[in-house]
Amino acid sequence: MGLIREPKNVDFYVLDKPWTEKERKEFSAFIKLRKAQQKKKTVRKAASAKTKKVDSV
Repeated sequence: MGLIREPKNVDFYVLDKPWTEKERKEFSAFIKLRKAQQKKKTVRKAASAKTKKVDSV
């Protein structure tokens, strides 16, 4: 995978507009949901790793 460079004599600008209160709440809810999903995956992996160790002994 290579590095992407700006073409010569071309400048890229990003216009940043403030988020509305509704957008902030939606994004916050999405982040909470994703964190909960990731936590469940971590707990499952840890539990399955423990049971594999016990089974192999």
